[in-house]
Parts: sequence; structure tokens; C-alpha cells
Amino acid sequence: MNSISRAVPSSTFLSKASTLGIIIVAWALIYLPALGQPGLLDDADSIHAEAAREMLLNHNWVTLYVNGIRYLEKAPLMYWSVAASYKLFGVGEWQTRLPLALSVLGLGLCAYIFGRRFLNPEAGFYAALILITAPGIFVYTRFLIPDAIVAMWLTLGLYFFLIAYEQENPSRWACWGLAITVALNVLTKSLIGLAFPGMIIFVFLLLTGNFKKLFRMRPWSSALVFLIVAAPWHILAAIRSPAQPSGPEKGFLWFYFVNEQVLRYLNKRIPRDYDKVPLLIFWALLLAWLIPWFVFLFPALKEIPRRVRDWREGLEARARANLLFGVWAGVIMLFFSFSTRQEYYSLPVLPALALLTGGWMQGERESAAASSERRSGKASSLALLIIGLIGFAAAMSILAMTHSFPPGTDIGSVLVAHPGQYALSLGHMEDLTIEAFGLFRTPLWLVGFALLIGTALNWIFRRRGAPFKGNLALTSMMVVVLFCVHQGFTIFSPELTSKTIALKIQKEYRPGDTIVVNGKYETGSTLNYYTGVELHVLNGRDGNLWYGSYFPDAPRIFEDNESFARLWRGDGRVFLFTEDYLKDKALQDIDPKTIYVFARQGGKVVLTNRPL
Repeated sequence: MNSISRAVPSSTFLSKASTLGIIIVAWALIYLPALGQPGLLDDADSIHAEAAREMLLNHNWVTLYVNGIRYLEKAPLMYWSVAASYKLFGVGEWQTRLPLALSVLGLGLCAYIFGRRFLNPEAGFYAALILITAPGIFVYTRFLIPDAIVAMWLTLGLYFFLIAYEQENPSRWACWGLAITVALNVLTKSLIGLAFPGMIIFVFLLLTGNFKKLFRMRPWSSALVFLIVAAPWHILAAIRSPAQPSGPEKGFLWFYFVNEQVLRYLNKRIPRDYDKVPLLIFWALLLAWLIPWFVFLFPALKEIPRRVRDWREGLEARARANLLFGVWAGVIMLFFSFSTRQEYYSLPVLPALALLTGGWMQGERESAAASSERRSGKASSLALLIIGLIGFAAAMSILAMTHSFPPGTDIGSVLVAHPGQYALSLGHMEDLTIEAFGLFRTPLWLVGFALLIGTALNWIFRRRGAPFKGNLALTSMMVVVLFCVHQGFTIFSPELTSKTIALKIQKEYRPGDTIVVNGKYETGSTLNYYTGVELHVLNGRDGNLWYGSYFPDAPRIFEDNESFARLWRGDGRVFLFTEDYLKDKALQDIDPKTIYVFARQGGKVVLTNRPL
């Protein structure tokens, strides 16, 4: 059945209330239990949470501060949402994660309304379920980064664009809706928020040969609406953070737009504190982020109209939507294929692929028993069953090769550090050993059986001509799998968070004490968040606080080996937080007789100059 000629069927499905209920229940089962645990992670998670906390403390919603230093590289909207959550509910972990969790629900609902309008109510329902249960989105809302919010605004913006495109005389609300969502995305992740919809719309209009439509979409008033929303914060931020003669000679706008956007894309950002994922892995991870639904993506790609003549001579509304989804995915993936990239940069592609797949799954259910869609569904389900069997066998094999550990075992004692990989978001996963999987026996067992039962039920239901039940079986499977992912993440978290150490320091901390992080601030940023104490940084000025450290209001927190040795020999107590393998370099000028171990966990150690 070809998307170019298929009309939207009139057959009934579940009611709107029922579909919304299933979407919300699936979201609640996956995301609400994951709000409270584990502790916030070192680096981006607690840095961004600290920026929101200091926003409230400083009563300053324009200039971000972290550890008392201007943090000028990020757009503010995510921090505003977290600060608002703190204002309403208090400062804490679930309050930190709540805005991202709600953005996932918002993303699912945006895909739902997009699919309902341009494909079919059932297609929108499936698209929402795919996004709610997508492991990529779940994993990358375990720490505080804005990419799920970016995906939400992009989906809503392109929804408004397609509405305006379909109208003979585009309505004001659709055009201004697009402008507002683009502006909100700029306030979420800077130029990406403008570049993505701009490039996607440009390529779509180029392929359809309909650039004249753009001039009917109220460009001048829409531009004004965009500026009204996006410009005020940028203007105020630039005024409040001018160039500093004592440091970087260029001001906020250069640092924020040129250094953090253009130079980062070109791999020339200053300082260079990141790495990039190999290209093939980046593309392969796109499928991993859509497990298990990616098996249906391959037949769904046939929904995209492929003939240039069809693009130019006119397509039905459904086919135009599918063409937009294809352009949407292709533009973003190609954009990052030529840039620096992290594993999660492909997340804004997932709504496009979910809508394509949801539309195909709707067509599969409504097609005849002997149709190509039904045959493709059965073949895809068989492939998924084989993957499920392999996953079950792998889980059981790992269980057979491992043993349980006593309660309280430090996970750092059974990991092998690979610090060269830590510039990637999943770099710490390479520290895992077969022995270490003994700490994950319960979630491994559950994942293995969930994959086996879920993929088997899906295969059985599709063979019996009930793909809808098969999709619900996969949804239920993913609820269990993502619960286990969260449990595994919690078990692994002592390697990623220093919360326990921070709380122990907080209990012993007295006025006049000093907490020092060896290396970049982000290595121990959870200490700042949980203790509320300003950290000193030893030999780490080249990290996230580099630019802001040159402003006159920056506290004097940066130490070198000489000043640190004086601090250590002084009258006050010093807590030195360091990765275990880096402690010797930090202590090279320190008398070993004055070094006492205060705490140790997850490959990290706190040393002090006073006995307990």
C-alpha cells in the first residue's frame, strides 16, 4: 500500500480518551518511579542543577552562575524550568528531573496530535507510544540535558509549519505558532533551535518546488513574534556580561554564539573538553535509541515518496507529511555527520521516525490479511523475536558467568577505569567487566525474560492477525525493560555521582574548612550541589568555568600545586576530592604524614589534612 495513494481510513479505533489514557499511564509507569533515584551525577547533571539552584539564590534569571562563577555557555529555558520546579516544590532530585519527565510527556503528546491530524488517530497513538518507550529518550533524561525539550519544540514547530503549508492562505496562529516554538527552541539550545527547523523547511520547500508558499506565511510578523520571544534574554545577557580586558577580549555574544555553537561544530571550541562519536556508531545508535520499534522502521521508510515528479506535481496530505518526516530525519543526521557529535545528538530525529513508523503500523492493522504490510509485520516480528532470544541467551550467559556480591560492595572495586573515554556521555560504560555484572543480576534476569516474553507475544499476535495486541505487548515489555535500565543505572551510579561522599563531607564541614576538587570542577560538581559550599579547583581552570572565571565578580577558587600546598599546611581543614588514579599528582608537594583518608567510593577518594 503506497503512502502516495492511501487515503486516511474511516475505520474506528480506540476512543481519544482511551488512547490518551494509555499514553499517560505508560509515561507514568516509566518516568515517575525514576524521578527520585539515584543522586544527581557529576558533570552536566549536577552542574545544570546547580545553575538552577543559584538562579534562585541570586534572584538572577538572566546570568547563569555555577559555583559562584558565570556560566555563560548555555541557553536558559531548561534552567528556568528547573528553578521554577525548585520554587514550587523545593530543591531536590525529583524536582530536578520533573521538567524533563514532563517534556517527554509533552513530546509524546505533540507526536500524537501531529499524527492524528496528518496521518490517522491510530498513527498518532503509536508514534506517542514509541517515543514514551524509546530507550534513547529515557537514557538521556537520566541527567539534565535539554535534548528532549529540543525534540518537543521541533515537533510542535513543524506541526505548525505543515498546517500553514496545507492552508491556501496560512493562518496567523499557525505561522506565529511556528515562530514561537522556534524562539523557545533557541532559548532551549541556542542556534540549533533555529537551524534545525530552518534547514528542514528549506529542504522540504526545495524538494516540493514551492518556495512561494514561504512568502505567504506572514514572514514579517512571524519574524517580529520570534524576536519578541527570543531576543530580550540575549540582549540582557550580552549587556550584563561584556568583554573582559583581563581575560577573553570578546564578550558574551562571541562566546555564546561563535565559540559554543560555530567553533564547537567545527571542532575548534575553546577549551576543547569533549570528544566525538565515530560516524558509523552515531548512525547505528539511532536504531538502538528506538529499540524495539526500529524493526518496523525499515518497512515504514517505504512510506516516504521517492519520485521527484511526485514531489513537484503534488502529493496528498499524508504523503506530504511522510516526505517532511524523511527530510526531518535526513537533515539532522547529515548535519551532525560533518560535525563534532555526542551519542544523544540524534534524539531530535526520533519523533520523525516515530511518526513514520506509527503511520506504517496503522496501515498494517487496517490492511488485508495477505497484504505486503501484514507480511512485513510478520517478518519484522520474527526478526525481533530472534533479537529477543539472543538478548535472553546473553542475559542468562552473563548470569551463569557471574556471582552475587555482598551488600554494600563498592562498584568501583570491580570496574576497570578507561579515563580516555570519559569525554563521551556513555564513556563510563566501558569500565564494566563481566565480574561487575554480578552486581546487576536482578535487572539482568528481568530484562532477559521481558525480552523473551515480549518479543514472543508480539510475534504470536502478529501471526494471528492482531498487530495492535502485538504493539501493546511490546509497550509492556519496554515498561519492564526501562524499569530495569533504571535499576541498573542506580546500581552503577556510585561511579557517576559523589552524593554519598558529599553528604559525608557536609556532616563534618565547619566554617573555615575548604573543599578542593582535583582537576576540573565538573569532576566533583555534586559536592557543590549537595553541600551548598563553594568549591576550590586544583589545576582545572580549563573546564566549564574557564570563561566566567575572568569576570571581576568571580571568586578566587583556582589553585595550583604551590597554592594548594600552602592551603594544606594552613590552619583550616582541607577536603581534597580526587579520582583515585590522579591523587599522586595532586599530592606531589604534600608531606605523606599529613594525608588522611576521609572517604572512598566508586573510584573516588577524599583526603584531608586532619585526622578524623
